[in-house]
Amino acid sequence: MKKLLYICCIALAMIGCARMGQPDGGWYDDDPPKVLSATPADQATNVNSKKITILFDEYIKLTDATNKVIVSPPQLEVPDIKATGKKIVVELQDSLMANTTYTIDFSDAISDNNENNPMGSYTYSFSTGERIDTFEVSGYVLDASNLEPIKGIMVGLYNDLADSAFQTKPMLRVSRTDSRGHFVVKGVAPGTYRAYALQDADGDFRFTQKSEMIAFNHQTFEPGSKPDVRTDTIWRDSLHIDALVQVPYTHFLPDDITLLAFTHVLTDRFLIKTERVDAKKFSMYFSYGHPDLPVIKGLNFDSNDAFVVETNEQQDTIHYWLRDTTLINQDTLRMEINYQISDSTGMLVNQTDTIESLAKTPYAKRLKEKAKEIDQWMKEQEKKKKRDMPYDSVWHEKPLEPKYDVPSSMDPDKIIKIEMPAPLQRCDTAAVHLYSMIDSVWYESDCRMEPIPNKLRSYQILADWRPGIEYSLEIDSAAFEDIYGKVSNAFKQGIKVKGEDEYGTLKLNISGVEDSAMVVQLLNGSDKVVKQACVKNHTVEFKYLKPEKYYVNAFIDSNGNGVWDTGNYAEDRQAEAVYYYPKEIEAKAKWDLKLNWNVTALPVYKQKPEKITKQKPEAAKKLKNRNVERARKLGIEYLKDKGINVDSKQ
Repeated sequence: MKKLLYICCIALAMIGCARMGQPDGGWYDDDPPKVLSATPADQATNVNSKKITILFDEYIKLTDATNKVIVSPPQLEVPDIKATGKKIVVELQDSLMANTTYTIDFSDAISDNNENNPMGSYTYSFSTGERIDTFEVSGYVLDASNLEPIKGIMVGLYNDLADSAFQTKPMLRVSRTDSRGHFVVKGVAPGTYRAYALQDADGDFRFTQKSEMIAFNHQTFEPGSKPDVRTDTIWRDSLHIDALVQVPYTHFLPDDITLLAFTHVLTDRFLIKTERVDAKKFSMYFSYGHPDLPVIKGLNFDSNDAFVVETNEQQDTIHYWLRDTTLINQDTLRMEINYQISDSTGMLVNQTDTIESLAKTPYAKRLKEKAKEIDQWMKEQEKKKKRDMPYDSVWHEKPLEPKYDVPSSMDPDKIIKIEMPAPLQRCDTAAVHLYSMIDSVWYESDCRMEPIPNKLRSYQILADWRPGIEYSLEIDSAAFEDIYGKVSNAFKQGIKVKGEDEYGTLKLNISGVEDSAMVVQLLNGSDKVVKQACVKNHTVEFKYLKPEKYYVNAFIDSNGNGVWDTGNYAEDRQAEAVYYYPKEIEAKAKWDLKLNWNVTALPVYKQKPEKITKQKPEAAKKLKNRNVERARKLGIEYLKDKGINVDSKQ
């Protein structure tokens, strides 16, 4: 191969004269832009000019300067950065600080104007003092809830180690994360620092709004460096490696700072909206819940015992079901509502509003729709009568129609649920029957129906579902009656519970953390929770797993509520720690899989499997090296013209 390339190179010198015919356009410009000079000079000291001009050897362009170019120390007034011709001009608007190293990190934003050849990572620096600070620190910012890399979040350093600095002072030096969540803060002076991350909403480089995503910890560090060696790859072309070379470089430390970012729970309470989409109820939506529900006083109706109140678990959504049909038929309900809201300081105060709740569909229109429905029904009955078919001469109101989540084939750990269209005034649980078939004979089985907590209209049927057994769920007619007097029809559904041979089992032995209050979640390929279980005696087990590929994460359930909780800066509380098992797990039918998982064996920025990581790393910009391929093709064609047998795939 080397011999062939050598022949090609010699032949190329002869091609221009020896080959006749149509020219192919000549050689490509595959060279990246090069810096010829800068004013002030790169790494100059005692600088007092706020205008920087960088001259290149060819026409260049600057891509997405707003997000990619980082000036440090951070500038409260946005710098003016322009690329014109062969120059980049940066004009700083803030006053220069004394004895400070300034860095302008262009990242990969610079490329040539014609061929789009990337210059690669480029940083310009100068100092207003006698020396240039050259230390760098780096690491990763991840979403604390799911360890997703966070792209584009700001990372800043403080040498003021007080907790209050993050809220009262702008960051000292800054960087921004790339698509891998990776950051590098450059131009760092010797000293002791803390690192923070901030999704800066107002451009003041400090944490001032609860809605801003942040990351913090109490770890301090001192920047340093050591000589090191890395392996660089020399590419012959886009597909072939020519050589691996050992390159000495300065390794800056620390290089593994890990910041876990979270957003505060926004506890400021205000009324978002009220609505009456369904004439039978009106609803109130708040930004945050409160244990005390609003107090309602009817102004054009009697509000005493007028409602059945339905709330969600957080009590930030409240539905008021109207008991009386006369109120349902009333298009406008005027009422005085007293409730708690947050004032400008965040304190809860009483608020009284007068609200007019209008039915989305007026009563007159509802009457017309009802009359149209009855008319259509009567026509259908007349058709049946003329055809001597069974028909009904009396109109019947529609029955109560519960929504049954009862599959014909189900897993043994499935919970059957029933959702009612309106609140019930009567629920006859004795009318719910479950039968199981054993040896071709039906036997009555134990089951119980009970309400689901914090869900007024939802119920569940609990039973000991035995694998491989066929069941019949039967509910008598009139088992349920809602507050409007509608009753349910009879219901019957056959259920086949799948056999154990169709499933696998996963058992995990957990180590690496002392806290036993841990919840483990089984995830699908979309990073969605399939099953969840608490760790007991450092062990957790998942049964009845379908033969699929799964992933696993876990979180420290510090308050024991069974859900992941975010952090709070004012309370110096981190978000609950999250870990990911770093490999894909394949469940197989009839297999019992046992795995040992040390949750801290890998740093968290290496834990989440790539297949379920939604924030994918962007491909690095590379030089195209098209001249190598052109030279190879021209050389082979020349040799073929001379009658030399050449394999074009070489």
